[in-house]
Amino acid sequence: MIAEVLRRKNLYKAHRQVLQNKGSAGVDGMTVYELANHLEANRDRIITEVLNHTYVPEAILGVEIPKGKGKTRLLGIPTVTDRWLQQAVSQVLMTKFELNFEPFSFGFRSEKNTQQAVTQALAYINDGFQDIVDIDLKGFFDEVDHVKLLQLIYNKVKCPTTLRLIRKWLRAPIQIKGRLHKRRKGMPQGSPLSPLLSNILLDELDKELARKGLRYVRYADDFSIYTKSKAEARKVGNAVYKFLWDKLRLPINRAKSGIRRPVNFELLGHGFASVYKKGVKGQYQLVVSKKGWKNLKRRLKDISRKTRPMSFDERLQKLSEVWKGWVNNFRLANIHAKLKTLDEWLRNRLRYCIWHDWKKPERKRKNLIRLGMDFDRAYAYSRTRMGGWAVAQSPILRTTITLSRLRRRGYESMLSYYRQTIPEIQ
Repeated sequence: MIAEVLRRKNLYKAHRQVLQNKGSAGVDGMTVYELANHLEANRDRIITEVLNHTYVPEAILGVEIPKGKGKTRLLGIPTVTDRWLQQAVSQVLMTKFELNFEPFSFGFRSEKNTQQAVTQALAYINDGFQDIVDIDLKGFFDEVDHVKLLQLIYNKVKCPTTLRLIRKWLRAPIQIKGRLHKRRKGMPQGSPLSPLLSNILLDELDKELARKGLRYVRYADDFSIYTKSKAEARKVGNAVYKFLWDKLRLPINRAKSGIRRPVNFELLGHGFASVYKKGVKGQYQLVVSKKGWKNLKRRLKDISRKTRPMSFDERLQKLSEVWKGWVNNFRLANIHAKLKTLDEWLRNRLRYCIWHDWKKPERKRKNLIRLGMDFDRAYAYSRTRMGGWAVAQSPILRTTITLSRLRRRGYESMLSYYRQTIPEIQ
């Protein structure tokens, strides 16, 4: 297999993917944009070291990122050279495993996505499977057993060079705040190889659930099982807990795991709300969880903060990047009404930024006149004692910085984008 990994075409494809993924520099400080020059000078040496089993990966850079509620998640960032090689291995390894993965595994797979996962879950629920076993794996990426994982890879890939390379990456030390720490289990959450390795390990769980004829949905380490009664859910939950620990050596987070009803269940940021229609009973529709709305509003608020130094066009561009990705992710949920409210709030935030940028009363007066306000009112409004947020919501700016004027400057509403992108959902 190592010959396929080190083929020029595969290495070139891996290089393009690393560039596309971007990401931060590792412990050596090399960025993805410096990789091309580095490979031009060192590619032959690196390939020779891999073939001679003398290649030694650099340490992984450990970076803590906020997780919410004051908690953090440890992200492992390999060097760009290691990311390039890992991507090359991942591309070939995927061809060996992909066809044997179960159909209800949706995470990090070609032609599989979040929308398919939540749609499948909704179909189960609306078919009457409304007692849900929701299992949260405790620190999955920190608990992976290297021996078990390598054995599963060896069952399909007999190449000792590739296996030795993967083992070296799994055992590479992690540098946290300048200190190196040994790693005897787990895999870095942030390397190109980790998503595939997680699917290889958890495919064992998928096959066990399929063998028992259970209805389930799995997206990476996030999975749930759908049953018709609480008694069945309890029985299934105990069996899955035992399988995870005995066969895969993976603990579950008891505090976050349990048996849920649809209204108390969330999957990949989506919730499930009852449909109140005449003659329809026990049916549900997709909605966005409270946390999903809160995260979007927090990100929009941060970019539209009046004191953030950027031009109006830059602000619109950054806002667009955030909410377009969010709307695409939650496009199947019922978000029409809330998007309309959020649009109004964001427009007022933008008006507040413009008002703040005008700064002095005389400049405010001139700009209000330029926007069509008569001299007397422009003078009075420019000297108002109202706070900036109150002014943004008042006729002072709503009648001057109108929606049509914002659109001419490049503003696009979230609701309009949603309607254009998802024409079938109105």
